[in-house]
Order: sequence, then C-alpha cells, then structure tokens
Amino acid sequence: MNEFPTSARAVIIGGGIVGCSTAYHLARLGWEVLLLERHKLTSGTTFHAAGLVGQLRSNANITQLLGYSVDLYRRLEAETGIATGWKMNGGLRLACTEDRWLEVKRQATTAHSFGLDMQLLTPSEAQALWPLMNVDDLIGAAYLPTDGQANPSDITQSLARGARMAGAQIVEDTAVTRIVVEKGRVRGVETSRGTVDCEGLIVCAGQWTRDLAATVGVSVPLVSVEHQYMVTEPVAGVTSDLPTLRDPDRLIYWKEEVGGLVMGGYEPNPIPWAVDGIPEGFHYTLLSSNYEQFEQFMEAAVGRVPALESAGIKQLVNGPESFTPDGNFILGEAPGLPGFFVGAGFNAFGIAAGGGAGMALAEWVANGAPPFDLWPVDIRRFGAPHASTNWVRARTLEAYGRHYTIAWPGEEAEVARPLRRSPLYATLKEAGACFGEKLGWERPNWFADIDKGEEPRDRYSMTRPGWVEAVAREHRAAREAAVLIDQTSFAKFSLQGPDAAAVLSRICAGRVERAPGRLSYTQMLNEQGGIECDLTVARLGADRFYIVTGTGFATHDFDWIARNIPEGARATLSDVTSGAAVLSLMGPRARDILAAVAEEDVSNAALPFGSARHIIVAGARVLALRVTYVGELGWELHMPVEVAQAVYDALMAAGRPLGLCNAGYRAIETLRLEKGYRAWGADIGPDHTPVEAGLDWAVKLNTDLPFIGRAALERQRRDGVKKRLAAFTVADPSVVLLGRETILRNGVRAGWLSSGGFGHTLGCPMGLGYVRNRDGVDAGWLRDGSYAIEVAGETVPATLHLAPLYDPENTRVRG
Repeated sequence: MNEFPTSARAVIIGGGIVGCSTAYHLARLGWEVLLLERHKLTSGTTFHAAGLVGQLRSNANITQLLGYSVDLYRRLEAETGIATGWKMNGGLRLACTEDRWLEVKRQATTAHSFGLDMQLLTPSEAQALWPLMNVDDLIGAAYLPTDGQANPSDITQSLARGARMAGAQIVEDTAVTRIVVEKGRVRGVETSRGTVDCEGLIVCAGQWTRDLAATVGVSVPLVSVEHQYMVTEPVAGVTSDLPTLRDPDRLIYWKEEVGGLVMGGYEPNPIPWAVDGIPEGFHYTLLSSNYEQFEQFMEAAVGRVPALESAGIKQLVNGPESFTPDGNFILGEAPGLPGFFVGAGFNAFGIAAGGGAGMALAEWVANGAPPFDLWPVDIRRFGAPHASTNWVRARTLEAYGRHYTIAWPGEEAEVARPLRRSPLYATLKEAGACFGEKLGWERPNWFADIDKGEEPRDRYSMTRPGWVEAVAREHRAAREAAVLIDQTSFAKFSLQGPDAAAVLSRICAGRVERAPGRLSYTQMLNEQGGIECDLTVARLGADRFYIVTGTGFATHDFDWIARNIPEGARATLSDVTSGAAVLSLMGPRARDILAAVAEEDVSNAALPFGSARHIIVAGARVLALRVTYVGELGWELHMPVEVAQAVYDALMAAGRPLGLCNAGYRAIETLRLEKGYRAWGADIGPDHTPVEAGLDWAVKLNTDLPFIGRAALERQRRDGVKKRLAAFTVADPSVVLLGRETILRNGVRAGWLSSGGFGHTLGCPMGLGYVRNRDGVDAGWLRDGSYAIEVAGETVPATLHLAPLYDPENTRVRG
C-alpha cells in the first residue's frame, strides 16, 4: 500500500457518491486530491439508496445540476470501464385530483422553461408506458423521457475509478479525528493514520456531517430520518425498460429492479433516527424493517399495481438518510470558516444530485465560486434558528411529510413556530395578522378584517388562494392612502472604522461615497458582474454605515461583505438585526401621517428621497430612511425595539382618519411587481448583472471609481447582452402567474418568468422575466417581438413592457 500522505491540496471526507463525485471532478481540474473514508466506499447511506434519477426542480440551475448528473452517468461506464447500472428509461408522474393535475401541468411548463421535454399524457397513454398499473382514478400524467435510474454503489465505484485515473488518492478505513483550524482557516485534518495538511477541506460525510462540522463551529442543519422501500421478487410483465413512477397522491414511488419492483414512499408521520447520536461503528448497516410503519402504503400501492398483492417480498429495506428543513441539499463554503466546504443533506435524492453536486463543489473549491447561482442549496441560506437541532428536526420531519403532498403556492411551514418575534407581534396578531415565517422570524403576510368576521388563516389553492381579497385591500390602501408594515425581520449590519468608506466603495457597485445622512440603493457584484447582494446603505457618519438587506439573506450577505473586507482594513462589520425594529410607512398620505407625530420637518425639502436622518417620533429617536419598495412615497423607520410599540401606536392613531391600515408581505410582493422592483433570489442573483437586469442606472460606471465587477459590466455595455429583464402582462384576469412560466417570442421559447403575481392596480396578471437570445438582446429587438406565456400547458397572449407597469407620479398604467 502507498505511504499515507502528509499533505494534499484538497481533502475530502466521505466515500459516498457525493464525495467520490467531488474527488472525480476536482482531480480532473488538476488538483491534488485525497479522499478519506472511515470504513469502505458507499458504506454510509449510498449503498442502500433506491437509485431513482429525476431532474426537474422548481429552480432552473438545480434542474441543470441534475441534468448534468444524467449526462455524466450516461458516459461514465465507457470512461472508467465500471458498469453504473444507468438506464434512461424515463420517468412518469401521476395526477389523480384536479389540483394535482394543475400542479403537474405547471411542472411541465416549468420543464419546458428550463429546456426539458416533459410530455403531458392521458391515462391510457401513461398505462401504455406502465402496463401493470391501474389507471381508473387517473386524470393525467407527465412523462420525462430523460429521467432514469442507476445502481448507487456501482456509480460510486465508477466515479472512484475515474477519480483515481485523474490522480486522486482514495484511502479507506481511515477516520478523521479532528479538523485543524489555524487563524480562522482550515489547515488540515488529524486522522487515525496521521495528520494531513490541506488548502481546502470538503466534508461529504452524509448524516455524520452535522456533528463533524459542529466541532469547528459550523452549523450544517440536517437530521437522520428512517426511510423504507420494499423490493419484490420478479413480477410478470415487469420489463427492464419500465419507467420510474411517482404517484404523489398515494405518496409512493416505483422502479424496476431485476425483473421485480422497488416501491417506497414518504409517509406523513416519519420516524427520526439517532436522536441521541449515531451509534459508533454504524456502517453497511440497515435498521430493522418496520412493517407496521410501512403498512400505511400497502393498500394504496396494491390499488395502483394489483400485481403487488401476489408478488413475493424479497426485502423491506430500512435505511436512515439525512434530510434538511427545506428539502434541499446543502452545498458550499461555510460562512466564517474559509476553506471548509460542505456537500450533504441530500433528502434521499443524492444519486440524482450526486454527479452535478460533485461538479459544483469541485468548481467552488477550485475557482472560489460555484459554476452558477446555487442559492436554493447554498449553506448560507440558513441562519440562527438552524443552530438548534431540535428546531431543525421538527421542521425537517414536516418537510419530509410534505415531500409528495401538493406544493401549494405560498405554503408556509407550521411547526417550530413562533420563534423570532417582533415587539409588535401580539399587537399585530390581535389586529388580524396572518403570519408567515422567514429564517425563524414571524412576519405578517396579510391581515384579516376581524370586524367583518374574517379569519386570519391561510386557505391554499392552485388558482385563487383565500388571502386574495385581503391583499387587494392592502394593495389599494398603499396606492390610495397609506399602509404600515412591520419589517423588523430585515437583516441589519453596521460597518464602522476609518477604512469603512473605502471598503464599501470597492464592494458596492453603486455610489455609497455620499455625505452623512444619505442613503444608497446598491448591488454588490462578483468579478463576472453577477449580483451577489442587493441592499441599501445609509451613511450615518464619516466612518459609520448602516446596511439593510432581506430577512432571508442575513447569513449570505454578511458573509459576502466580511470575506471582501481586505485583511488589515480598519473596518468592523457587526450584525445589529436584533437591536432594531422597523416600521415601513408607505403611501401617498405617508408624509401627512409622519408629520403629525414627528417633531422635525419631514417635508420633501427636509427629508428628500435617499435621505437617512434621525427624527423624534412619539418621544423616540427613529432613523428615517426615505426609500420605497412598493412604488409610493414612504419611509422605513428604524428604532430601538423598546420604543416600537409607542411609535406604532402614534402612527396608527394619526393615520387611521387618513386611511392608514396594516399591510403584510403578500401586498409588498404585488406592489413591487407593478413597479418593476427586482427581488434577489428570483429576478436577480449571481447569474444576472445590473446591465441585464435593467439596474445599470444604480451602478457608478459614469465615475472612475473602482469596484468589484466593473470590468465585466464595461464589457457588457460595449459588447451587448444576451438576455434582458422585462415585464409582462396578460389581459385575462383568470390566468395565474407564479413564476417559471415559459416566455414565447414569435412562438419560440425565449425564457421564463422569474416572478409572477396579480396587479391589483393594473387589474391583470403580471410578471418579470428574462428574454434570451444567443445573438444578442437590445430594446429594439425586444419591442419587435410578439409575445405569449405558456401557463400550465396553455399558451396565452402577453404584452412586453420595458418601463415600470405602474407610474406613481401620474397614477397611470404605462404601456
């Protein structure tokens, strides 16, 4: 055996499919790679995975990641000489209710948006592909020809062979006993065979990842859950080319295996495993079969596949797997610990994601950034609540139980709430607030009219949810009078020090070098010009800045700013979120209301747009930021939490005679769409530049000031772009736009909506989306096209707009 190495450029912990895929890709990028497995390859959870490979997700880039897995598995055997068991036999998804059928049709549209061939089938057409199933209750089905299945252990061994062929070293039976951290950065690992120095550490240890990462202060929110599937003896009529089958209304999936069937599901009452810790020496180990737990699937399974009733049962496999609170896996470099990367928490689709996840992790390590925006799986999407394993477990079990339930638009988590509450929580609840949750924060989504007997409870629908009228009320109040919105959950940072201005000027693409008392809306870009952060910066003093960003981006944006503060710079970044409550006062009567309770002059001359001034409201010192995200006159009022109630009471007392009412986040969404305001994570992100997003007016290219991403934007301005964000409206008010609907230009697919909703001022559905053309996109080309939107399989005419749909100065709809 080769001598155990004392150093490697990258060390990977974990020999499952994700670890071996990362080793394969990183070695092919020319890195010196050492993979350490404490027992044998695949001995953790990979060996008992079911092996279904589906591709479609609600995000284009995650779908692309899974599509890469398919491409890799198709060619891997020829490259390495080791069979993978890969079969592109297609995948069927059934629908047995009208709501499910609408969901499936929307999924097919999403697939078309992302370039996947997902076909809608009649029950008889579906049965022709899967003759053994009963289709008496079927409304329809969707078929994705490029889905398939694979043998998890064989694919992993093939990836390991490919990694070795590229120069990687794989060492089994070697436990990592300690991660070495020096001066805030990973420097190596101590193992049962000795110490290994490294530049980058990638932890792909499955359900063991959480505890290992916690030893160096990194939170990886995943827990272990029992997951069972049944393997039958050969069944007459089962052929090797039988597609995989998902029957979500029965909570069940199927695949062919050696002439028999594998059948498993996602029960609503999952069983957590290893609550007190994973047993020592747990490898190549299954749990005892729990027939009582699995029995809940059997009647539904036999109803779908009658042959199951007489089939011999070979095995009931019960293996624990790692699941996460939102059902998405976890990738990326840990915030606060450079050099520490994670690839874990794959929610029982690690085989489908393994190829793409390994590719993305390898490029992240090698290039310092992922190959494209991976926000839905980025480790930085988590925050303070996820440090609690009990909180994570409660939320994860709920997500597991919803794996196959209908994904209702706007659906909120129900368990592990409330946790983080604004000081106004009780007051708003009494006023009829129906709360949603973001990063543990309770936030008012909408308000019921208690006096009229409305109940503040979400009623979900695939077409017209129960909150539509309430949101329309709040929307109209914002346009015609004023609304007060509790936005205490905003993430808020302080950057202070003699070098703070210089540091921010380099990080921000917009002008932040303003006089104290001024506010800047700005993006922070990567070197390719992609938008990493979208936030506001208030200069409160010569060396003091106050930064405000979205609730869900607290960890991500803090990490981005922190990692871009040069070493030695005299600038200190602090998270001050919990110290400040925020009330947003918005609407044409906002100034009248604020003037009634403020001790200072709040006229436009005294507090112009973009100002950041301290004023006294109801005896309390309040930072008034003149800014809007709803397209109306307004202020964000930031204040110490202890005065929030007094300020709220004063504003409501002064504003009620003028039509002031409470409003929530669902109204913010409809209002901002009418005005064309972008949302990070939907309309803008690391894959989109300000030039493409129509935000280059917010960038300081007309100065000679340097900033990260400047060169990329200058190239785009010179050479043009291949996609541009535009607004769309549909005349038919019954059409429901949610985002991800396909944009058709002159009958040809040209992109998809990034956001969708209903404009209560416009009186019609609306959305934002990028129109793409490989030969270039400009305003003239956009205007020359004829547009339609594919919505749930139907094509509806649409109108493209390059200006905001709503013009508050003239209170008219723009064409």
